[in-house]
Amino acid sequence: MVRNIKLTYSYDGSEFYGFQRQPNLRTVQGELEKVLKIVFKIEIDLVSAGRTDRGVHAKKQVSNFFTTSKIPLEKIRKILNDLLPKDIFILEVEEMDVEFSSRFSATYRAYEYYIGEEKNPFQSRYVTFVEESLDLNRLNNIVTPLVGRHNFSNFRLSDCGSNTTIRDIYEAKFQRVDEKTIKLYVKGNAFLKSQIRIIVGTVLAVYFEKKPKNYLIEMLNNPDVHYPKIVAEPNGLHLFDIGY
Repeated sequence: MVRNIKLTYSYDGSEFYGFQRQPNLRTVQGELEKVLKIVFKIEIDLVSAGRTDRGVHAKKQVSNFFTTSKIPLEKIRKILNDLLPKDIFILEVEEMDVEFSSRFSATYRAYEYYIGEEKNPFQSRYVTFVEESLDLNRLNNIVTPLVGRHNFSNFRLSDCGSNTTIRDIYEAKFQRVDEKTIKLYVKGNAFLKSQIRIIVGTVLAVYFEKKPKNYLIEMLNNPDVHYPKIVAEPNGLHLFDIGY
């Protein structure tokens, strides 16, 4: 009998060339599929909820695959965690119905982007630093127009393969984490290639008056006009949650 196995896991993206499998490069998908082949003795092609860029982290990523193996779920989890490198950790292994797809069954994705107001070498892999304290009210006034259904053509990289640039953003809000760290929480149905990083980079450019006050609104209202992409560093970005 064919089983549909769902993996929920986290990873530190610092030492990966992104999520997606690439020949001769260390990627999250590549490391997972290499270990799955050892366990299940066949090539495994993972279906995944999303693909993160090089240097981006995941607190919760979801993939699924099909197998006829009868290995118990908890044993699968233990074996995988024993064999995987230390920067990937399997949180949960579940058996789903055959129709489940980690990509197409997802109802939302949520990301967090961390910004530090004081450089700290212990945070440098996970936080992007700025030179001064930030005003949350000002930041939220800049980012709020992105909430809703929009054409985000100006918020993706040129090599994005998505067939449509229409996306729904349910929430976009800056919040304080601690005395020297803030984060942007963004929740939407799906995201384009580097969309969150472009949002953060553009918001900060407006905040620091390198771009006009209504720049994000202009980018939304003129999807056929080319705007230069301001892309924030990858290390501050964390895939936070995926809902089903």
